[in-house]
Formats: sequence, C-alpha cells, structure tokens
Amino acid sequence: MNKICFAKLLVFAALALSACKTGTTVPKSEISETKDTSYATTGSVERISPAMDEIIPPGALPEILADGFKWTEGPVWLPDQDILLFSDIPNNSVFQWSERTGLKLYLKPAGTADTTSREGETGSNGLLLDKNGQLVLCQHGDRRMARMDAPLDNPQPRYINIVDKWQGKRLNSPNDAIFNSRGDLFFTDPPYGLEKSFNDPKRELKFSGIFKFTAEGELILLSDKMSAPNGIGLSPDEKKLYIGNSGEGDKALWMEFAINSDGSLDKGKVFYDPSKSGESGGPDGLKVRSDGTIFATGPGGVWVFAQDGQHLGTIKTGQPTANCAWDEDGNYLYITANMYLMRIRLK
Repeated sequence: MNKICFAKLLVFAALALSACKTGTTVPKSEISETKDTSYATTGSVERISPAMDEIIPPGALPEILADGFKWTEGPVWLPDQDILLFSDIPNNSVFQWSERTGLKLYLKPAGTADTTSREGETGSNGLLLDKNGQLVLCQHGDRRMARMDAPLDNPQPRYINIVDKWQGKRLNSPNDAIFNSRGDLFFTDPPYGLEKSFNDPKRELKFSGIFKFTAEGELILLSDKMSAPNGIGLSPDEKKLYIGNSGEGDKALWMEFAINSDGSLDKGKVFYDPSKSGESGGPDGLKVRSDGTIFATGPGGVWVFAQDGQHLGTIKTGQPTANCAWDEDGNYLYITANMYLMRIRLK
C-alpha cells in the first residue's frame, strides 16, 4: 500500500473511531464527506466448490470501507438513495456509507432514548425496509420491532411501535427480521440486547422465540425450541425459513424449516453444522439471494451455501462477522464484521 493511501485510511479510521467512542450524538460534520476510492483488502476466499468462482470472481478479496466502530450489524441497502445503512449496536447509532459521500452518521439514538437507566446493547440490530420503503429496526434497547417515523432522506429518531409484547410479556430483544411478499414480518428474539443477556432479571420471556407478526397485526409464536435464534431468511419461493442458531457447542448451527400451508413451521432439520470447521464463533446473520444462494455469517466469516445445503466456500474476514447485504444490482456483498464495514465483489 502506498503512503498516501495509508494516510487516508488512518484519517478515515480516526474519524469513524471518534464517532463511535462517544456516548452522545456525534455532529455529522465530524464524519461527513469522508470518501476514498481505494481501499485496503483483508482476509481470503476459501473456494471449496468450482461454483464459488461463479459467485465471487477469482482474486476478489474483502475490502475495508470503514472501521473504528464497536460492533457493526444489520446492513440494508437504500436503492433510492444508493447508500448502505448499518447499525453500531453499543453506540446506539445507525451509520450510512456510499461510494459518493463516504461515511456519515444517519440516526441516533437508534435503539432507545433511555441511555441513563440501562447499559448493554442499547442500539438497533437488524435493519430492513417494509413494502412501503420505510425503515424498520430491530430495537435492542426498547425491546421491540419499530418503524422510523420520518422519510429515509430526512432521518429522525422518531419511532412507531410495531410490536413489543407477546401475551402481555415484553419481548427479549428482537435481533434480525425479514418480510415475506404479503407483508408478514418474521423475526428472531434472543436476549442478547439485555444487560445480562440470558440471565437478565428483567427478562420476561423464558425462551428465545421465532415470531411472525402478520400483515393483519397478529403476533404468532412459530417456535420456542431454539436456544439462540439469530439470523433469519426465506427461500425465494417462501416455502422455507432459514435460521442461524448462535448457541454454544452442538447448538451452534443453521436450521431449515418448511413453512406449512397454514403458516406454521415443521419441526425443522439441520441445514449445516459448522462445529467441525475449527473456527471459533457461531452462526449470526444471513441473507438469501434471489437465485437461492445463501450467505450466512458464522465462524471465520461469511459461509456461502447452495440451496441444497452444499457448502461452496467461505469469505474469510479475519474478524467475528455479524451480517451481510448486497446493493440493489448485486454487484457487492457488504459485510459487517466486528469494528469494520467491508465489502467484496460479486459476479
């Protein structure tokens, strides 16, 4: 790397770091208009199957777009603005990044306005767009699914509650979510956002649920059998639900559930067990592409699967890796990994 590029990266990292260390709102002027067209690369791509070359071009490596965050999560692409949004959970913030304008603070607070009476994972986790193009957030801090009450091009920390209770009891801390084509909202609800996680005395549900909030406004518990359901995705035909369970040991695996005609789930089956990979960590977020290819973050980076469960290869980031998303045209896979925002070129 040349000295000019290296210097730019140092400035970029310092700006992002200053945005993430403070517990108060960061003036946008401090991190706006930060941009560069050359990025440091990291990691590697493990190509188990030749099919991997048709997904990620040979020679492509993850690029580091920004760093200095506390824990990045929940990336989502805004097609009308051509920008990526992602959460920094401990910093209670959502940031935006684009090739044109670089890194900016987008929204703060993102998970709760109550930053005095509690600690822990107070921000938003998963981010997604509803059928009207509005931003929906898995809010760890307020323990709910919520919608931002503002246009995407004029973000404001105002939120409308979507759902926060099941049978009168508060949710744990919604983690990741996805809409189906009719507007039903599927989400996972482990207690990672609570101050003491699974042992938090304020925890009201004694299980980690997989839920569906229907377009008609009914909250349905689909399963309470997984120890720590995390990432969630639907097959392109919406007949299968994929869940990453981030529990310890033999519970750290990816599951596949068939969706029955009445909307319930079957008992499920193990889609893939990564326990013998030799890598530390467990499954986290996942996304399913329109061709059925599954990108699932887990031990070592982003695991790439065919629809039948064949492990095609892994994008090794060198970091604990939380989630991923692609841009509107599918040119890049954006990856949130520890303190970093990364991307890698796709075919």
